[in-house]
Amino acid sequence: MNEVYRQEKKYLMTLVDIGRLARRLDPVMLQDIHNGARGYPIRSLYFDTLDDQDFKEKIDGIELRRKIRLRIYDPAANFAMLEMKQKQGNYQKKRSLRISRSDALELSAGCYRSLLGYRDPFAAECFGLMHTRCYRPKTIVEYQRKAYIARENKIRITFDQEIRANEACFDLFSPKLDLYPVLDPFNGVLEVKYNGFLLSYIKALVSGTDRSELSVSKYCLARSAGLKFSL
Repeated sequence: MNEVYRQEKKYLMTLVDIGRLARRLDPVMLQDIHNGARGYPIRSLYFDTLDDQDFKEKIDGIELRRKIRLRIYDPAANFAMLEMKQKQGNYQKKRSLRISRSDALELSAGCYRSLLGYRDPFAAECFGLMHTRCYRPKTIVEYQRKAYIARENKIRITFDQEIRANEACFDLFSPKLDLYPVLDPFNGVLEVKYNGFLLSYIKALVSGTDRSELSVSKYCLARSAGLKFSL
């Protein structure tokens, strides 16, 4: 089990402003080793309770809340990452565990018993929580991410574009999913993540851009967009 504890800020930006900021970051930050010309793909399957408790708590701004998801970077992968993010004041705690493709498929079908086969206590915690509170798959979110890194304070800046979702099919490994857009195609999401404090020169670069802070997650954006499409 891997654990990360950090502050996270999210902003809505136009793709033009994202391009400008990326060019300013190029000389002063390292690019993620997985970045290609357009970054790298991410696909996540989010779980929630039958009455959408996690979604509602995020929308209502409850200070202590969580998200549970499976994440992959390639539909052909033989594994997935089971992740839990917990909001604790100004900080986010993220714990993750690598599980097999077959076990991820079981979780995608709403069966969590395979988690009991892992020795990590985090797996047992997820099983207990997802089983007793009746968590079910709710939506798949997919996007392209480009990431920059500064080793000091574990600073990570990411740009997410082409954010799309699906609430009808929960096959996380499907090579083709029928996805609907979550954001206007000319907009993307900037995320700034760091431990302790943000270095002044990076803060100045980010502050010099035209952006508005987001109070909701990509999961909530996807669920809200799905509700609009269903009307």
